[in-house]
Amino acid sequence: MKHFPIFLSVTGHRILLSGGGDAALAKLRLLLKTEAALEVFCENPASEIIDWAAQNVLNLHRRALTAHDLQGATLFYAADEDRALDAKTSDMARAANVLFNIVDNLHDSAFITPAIVDRDPVVVAIGTEGAAPVLARAIKADVEANLPTTLGPLARIAKAFRGAVDVLPMGRKRRDFWSSFYFGAGPIAYDQGGETAVKEALNDLLTKHVVKDAPSGHVDFVGAGPGDPDLLTMKARNALDKADVVIYDRLVSSEILELARREAHLINVGKQGFGPSTPQGDIDALIVEHSLNGAHVVRLKSGDPTVFGRLDEELDAVSNANVSYRIIPGITAASAAAANIGQSLTKRGRNSGVRLITGHDLAGYVDHDWATLAAEGQVAAIYMGKKSARFMQGRLLMHGAAAQTPVTIIENASRVDQRIIATNLGHMSGDVHNAALKGAALVLYGLAPRAAQIAAENILNEELA
Repeated sequence: MKHFPIFLSVTGHRILLSGGGDAALAKLRLLLKTEAALEVFCENPASEIIDWAAQNVLNLHRRALTAHDLQGATLFYAADEDRALDAKTSDMARAANVLFNIVDNLHDSAFITPAIVDRDPVVVAIGTEGAAPVLARAIKADVEANLPTTLGPLARIAKAFRGAVDVLPMGRKRRDFWSSFYFGAGPIAYDQGGETAVKEALNDLLTKHVVKDAPSGHVDFVGAGPGDPDLLTMKARNALDKADVVIYDRLVSSEILELARREAHLINVGKQGFGPSTPQGDIDALIVEHSLNGAHVVRLKSGDPTVFGRLDEELDAVSNANVSYRIIPGITAASAAAANIGQSLTKRGRNSGVRLITGHDLAGYVDHDWATLAAEGQVAAIYMGKKSARFMQGRLLMHGAAAQTPVTIIENASRVDQRIIATNLGHMSGDVHNAALKGAALVLYGLAPRAAQIAAENILNEELA
């Protein structure tokens, strides 16, 4: 981000502009919406600027800008549409430590003015850092179409009412009140009776929302998917947008955490196999504590919460506390990993089922039905398989699995730093060790990347021919 977006307080502050043509008019139409003290410097300004000066909405100086004029100014616009003159006036602004913008000259400007959707006091600013003005205009048109013109008056009236809403507890209760107002009672009242009706509707709505008993919380058990934020479901995104508290696992990506509501309290309860971990009992207690305090809690788990996510223990905790909950599934790592190597987890004539297994649990390495897994054509997605690679390799070979059985290790599936390591059962443990895997890794037993599989099949067909 080369330009940091801010909303600058300009009430009563001086904003200066040099110029009087089309570029100056375009900027002034925008600046006249502010409460700034506008001053224009131009010997031959457009008639509209002269009219605005006559209406006392700006001060017009029928002369060139001087360095003295810039003293105490907050912003300056160079809009003479003359490269040399714009460079001269902007240099004066720089010397006076005044933020300046040269119209249509992104490179030499100290700040830029974004495309703006104005629903005062609701203002949406859209910027592309000069890379795609057409895209900015298209986004502005979309936002304009989706923000009703009544939004500004509703927000202005609501601003004066915010103190009264302090009687509602912070978090879910208060957000529910404002959602009911902005997307229900407010627009209806405005259409029926204008601002007076809106004020009455606010009082009626607050009366309905004031509850004397203890606030009720809620828990969403949300699957964050394998890491790519584009693979997050709409339900998951909506839950993150409403969350007061997000209790997340170590493997949840930072890009997904960025989607949480800015005011949400983020709590890391990461667990690491054979490493530092937050005790499950502490996690259960955190979920219950925050939900009983009235918070909307999102328990964010990587992948799908129903797959090796210790979900049952947490469900028991919230159920015993009589807290409402729902489960929002996510894309599990096995699906993402198979997709990223161009394979299907099942295939007619090869395997009619796929096993999702773990390499270890609380007791250590896990035993499975190795004889069945060792049969030709079997496919398994092995979670938490880095530490147990040698153990699983030995068990499968012992039960008759072919050493040439394809194995693919996918580290950080779906993320920008994803790694794919194609090997076979005979070399699996050595290749896992040599790869020095640092991220989450999933082992696909019985599957090779599609390109490698096709190459192997072609070699075999040539040999048979």
